[in-house]
Amino acid sequence: MKNICELTAHEIREMYDKKEITVPEVVKAFLDRIKEKDDSIKAYITVCEEEALKKAEEVQALFDKGEKLGSLAGIPIGIKDNICTRGIKTTCASKMLENFVSPYDATVIEKLEKEHAIILGKLNMDEFAMGGSTENSAFFTTKNPVNLNKVPGGSSGGSAAAVKADMTPITLGSDTGGSIREPASFCGIVGMKPTYGLVSRYGLVAFASSLDQIGPMSKDVTDNAILLNAIAGHDAHDSTSANVEVKDYTKSLVNDVKGLKVGLPKEFMEDGVDKEVKEAILEVAEKLKELGATVEECSLPRTKYALPTYYIIACAEASSNLGRYDGIRYGYRTKNYENLHDIYANSRTEGFGEEVKRRIILGTYVLSSGYYDAYYKKAQRVRTLVKKDFEEAFSKYDVLLTPTAPTVAFDIGSKINDPLQMYMADLLTVPINIAGVPAISVPCKEDKNGMPIGMQLIGKHFDEETLYRVAYTFEQNKNN
Repeated sequence: MKNICELTAHEIREMYDKKEITVPEVVKAFLDRIKEKDDSIKAYITVCEEEALKKAEEVQALFDKGEKLGSLAGIPIGIKDNICTRGIKTTCASKMLENFVSPYDATVIEKLEKEHAIILGKLNMDEFAMGGSTENSAFFTTKNPVNLNKVPGGSSGGSAAAVKADMTPITLGSDTGGSIREPASFCGIVGMKPTYGLVSRYGLVAFASSLDQIGPMSKDVTDNAILLNAIAGHDAHDSTSANVEVKDYTKSLVNDVKGLKVGLPKEFMEDGVDKEVKEAILEVAEKLKELGATVEECSLPRTKYALPTYYIIACAEASSNLGRYDGIRYGYRTKNYENLHDIYANSRTEGFGEEVKRRIILGTYVLSSGYYDAYYKKAQRVRTLVKKDFEEAFSKYDVLLTPTAPTVAFDIGSKINDPLQMYMADLLTVPINIAGVPAISVPCKEDKNGMPIGMQLIGKHFDEETLYRVAYTFEQNKNN
């Protein structure tokens, strides 16, 4: 039998039902695993040992009474540290919020509580979710469990690394331009960015409000669907939340892609994408054909404009959202001041890291008088064109297949001093956020050095079901 920590969430849940294992046993096994592994990986910022063990006893008592409990009851979970948790620090991996304890729970946390899931702790990330390697954390760099010299991806690097290192079976991440899918690809796990508006953003510390989305990260596709079931749904607290029917995504986990039409956008396979990554995706395409799907090359011609568009819109929204951290209301306050101006300037200078400051300055610039029309307004127009590309593609295809990232995980320190190189890592994920459509990253192969390669499946608005169907079918047949 597998070690407890190697089990998926649905395997653990089945064992609870058969009374083969207890909730305290499981939670203790994961906490011990964190103590054993996390000194070298550095995925967790905060571990809630006492609270998790107490909650485990409470959930076990419910099982003993024979109560009907949800599919996540007694399942340990890690939470990205930009999602508010009442009574537990929410730092966003920033000095600015180093000691901030939220007075309320995010909606997704309330939903997990109702399911009786057990929070193990809060996970490291790029500061305020700005970055693609988790090297921008104010506290420490998270390492990739597959190879400790490599980055885990970002910004949800702690979330991906914790799942890969068996320090939790499932986690929540957030995705603004690829922050769930890229780390999922680099660490060899499953990560879903749902349709914008499917999961409430209430209680997610904002980076770019029109792009941010919370999503599930897991070892396999089944766990991913179970976790999305728990967190999806309309929320009156979030004005961008979509009032759509919540489906049971586990019903989409069928081993069948016959009759589905898959598009292979050529723009996602061009310059900048590693040869081994391209080959892996073409092998996936062949496998899907074998299984009965139709796969054709297609074109999304305006994709090349998505990256610059994203960095204008995201930085503009970040500049606006991060204006609230002023050293007055909450968060870090400088000790070095003589007047009000000094408090503002020095608190922000000392409290924010380099990448966050870079994006605030870029965002303030594109929103400033004289540049607003030239940059921000134009970017919004281009966003509409990128969306149209996807709409046209989805009039012909059920899903699109692309690489998740142009490369496998790169060495820690190799790109941190070259922001443009770092931004290029988001080349294949940002168009999806710009369009607001869902996408999932699923491990499909390893390169010659044993590093994971992720494939990305992109779907129509609110059609996560088809994505899960294709992802599950591929997962079941990958080694056949």
